[in-house]
Amino acid sequence: MKKIKYFYNTHTLRYEKLVTPLRVKLLRIFGFIAAALTTSFIIVLIGQRYFPSANERTLMQENANLRYGYKVLDKQIEELEQRLATLEKRDNNVYRSIFESKPIPDSARAKMLEEIAELKKVSSMGQDQLITDMAAQLQRLFNRMNAQQTSFGSIEKMIERKEDLLAAIPAIQPVANKDLERVASGFGYRIDPIYKVPKMHAGLDFTAPTGTPIYATADGRVKEANFNTGGYGNHVVIDHGFGYETLYGHMVRIKARAGQTVKRGEVIGWVGSTGKSTGPHLHYEVIKGGTKIDPIYFFYNDLTPEQYNRLLQLAATRNQSFD
Repeated sequence: MKKIKYFYNTHTLRYEKLVTPLRVKLLRIFGFIAAALTTSFIIVLIGQRYFPSANERTLMQENANLRYGYKVLDKQIEELEQRLATLEKRDNNVYRSIFESKPIPDSARAKMLEEIAELKKVSSMGQDQLITDMAAQLQRLFNRMNAQQTSFGSIEKMIERKEDLLAAIPAIQPVANKDLERVASGFGYRIDPIYKVPKMHAGLDFTAPTGTPIYATADGRVKEANFNTGGYGNHVVIDHGFGYETLYGHMVRIKARAGQTVKRGEVIGWVGSTGKSTGPHLHYEVIKGGTKIDPIYFFYNDLTPEQYNRLLQLAATRNQSFD
């Protein structure tokens, strides 16, 4: 039986029946439904958070395993990158310097020709960010390893030519100089014997009696063997390959002929005083890649360390050249 409520009306001074408006009833119903839904939602969230289902627990464990596996792989990739960086550094600073080869620029090593396509492929598969990042790191390693493999292949070819390279590098003095007394003027600015002003002297002057034998300092092919009107007089230029050339000036007589192949230590002419010269001597130059460099750094085949140091001191003396 429905319970009837009454209230005391102060205006009529009578007890009257309490009637609830429809609007109030609807608001009460909606409030109850909203409270029930909110309570249910909170209960579901708490249940899912602290009381996951068996399927959810399985998925959570798989996700944790994947994240742990990613961390392990990421650490291994980092170690591989460090080892690869060490190999690249040794390649540039050790292996290639031995063969006088230019280092490979980092941009060439890190070139990722297929990385963009690989990342697009991974993205199209709908994988998450962890897998995408892993694919990117592996692709970088793959490209760098390919570049390093190519580099080592070129170094192997250099090793095969190492014997030829060693034979092509000027490594002895061009005249007999056991007592080291024949170096008269070194590389650099010296007083010109004719104009008496400092001028660049692009070689070494060896004083020796006229007719002293002159030797090829490395294997090569005679490029020039004639009289030079520019001041060298009777001179010989030998192309040794690998960018090396040597020049021998002021000869009294030339033995070598253009196009002839010569060996290190072979006589190519004799000391004289032809051309722009103030006395019998040999003017000797070393050219690398078209640039004249100090020949003093190439006398390592026939000198002891002590002799070499003494020769350095003699060549560094600021004096007057012979040509």
